[in-house]
Amino acid sequence: MTPSRTLTAVASVGLVAFALAGCVAKTDAAASGALTVSSTDSACDVSAATAKSGTLTFDVTNQSSDVSEFYLLADDGLRIVGEVENIAPGASRTLTVVAQPGDYYTLCKPGMVGEGVGKASFAVSGEKVAATGDDAEQKQKAVDLYAAFVKDQVEQLVPAVDSFVAAYESGDDDAAEAQFPTTRAFYERIEPVAESLGDLDPRIDYREVDAVAEGLEWTGFHRIEKDLWVPAQDALNSDGVTPAWQNWQPSTPAERAAYGDQLIADVAELNDYVHSDAFTEALDAQGIGGVSNGAIGLLDEVATGKISGEEDWWSGTDLWDFAANVEGSEMAFSLVRDFASSSGSEGAALVKQIQTGYDDLDASLAQHGSLESGFVNYRELTEADKREFTDLINALAEPLSKLTSTILA
Repeated sequence: MTPSRTLTAVASVGLVAFALAGCVAKTDAAASGALTVSSTDSACDVSAATAKSGTLTFDVTNQSSDVSEFYLLADDGLRIVGEVENIAPGASRTLTVVAQPGDYYTLCKPGMVGEGVGKASFAVSGEKVAATGDDAEQKQKAVDLYAAFVKDQVEQLVPAVDSFVAAYESGDDDAAEAQFPTTRAFYERIEPVAESLGDLDPRIDYREVDAVAEGLEWTGFHRIEKDLWVPAQDALNSDGVTPAWQNWQPSTPAERAAYGDQLIADVAELNDYVHSDAFTEALDAQGIGGVSNGAIGLLDEVATGKISGEEDWWSGTDLWDFAANVEGSEMAFSLVRDFASSSGSEGAALVKQIQTGYDDLDASLAQHGSLESGFVNYRELTEADKREFTDLINALAEPLSKLTSTILA
């Protein structure tokens, strides 16, 4: 299952994210007036596909059989400009955003899981509008948009894991292998959220060597990975020392069912959490610094695991994880970059340096594939390729580490 909302490039990240999210604009409401949206089980019908820039209002009526959501997405299909959730069957909710000129997508998500239905282009014309509102309000909008992004990724992760596990448990290893890296991309974009939840990330994403070192039962993606890419009898584990077959045998059908069902349950727990008051309260408590630290944390994930090829030791699909971590990091950065830019000339220079770092890293990754078309196996990289990635990550990590302090200064 290939993610439909991948970040081919974070174009126009200079677009002020919080301005798009509903602050009061210095302009009259868009001349087209309120747009109506009908969310059904299979469609997302918007009354118009174009509008003038300024304050837009979407009156969303849920005519589906399940609770639904409505999204206005940016042109990359990943960034969320605005969303309303928890619309009960038969109920209506309103989304108000300040939309700048550009290309967008509208989308409904009945059931609040999966990729959604009725994704359609939506164009905004006219002049760029300014946004007002106090600093605290604008920063809260950025936090809210990051929360919406996390929830969307987990909502897409749920059915992707269901499909992946169904193939694994049925013994359709070819299908499971194909879905393994693309399913994990949803998780990798928001991994620090799961890592904050005690043993949930270890259950979902620990490597064998980590589980053994901490005395934990080894479950999750990488336990399944080893079943799908059975190591040779003389292979070593990712620690480079332990024989891969030591204390391990391929899973029986009953064991596959147990591991698969556990992964589904753990991802369901993650989905419950990101839709809970506890998640909202945790993000609000961290504030804009939490979003910035999310960008930093995801790049750290690349530096500590993916760049070494130790994450997906058996499958060699580390570049999928690598790219998804970078996407998630860049997404978080796009929401806070304007706060750093507005802090003075040093902040503006820092933002330019960080953006250049992302651009260079994206370009280097693109030489080896993409999340849509697939990447080369990590074992096909040369030492020169790995050194290039390491140098680019280090070049980005240094200015990125200053982002949070710049924003909060």
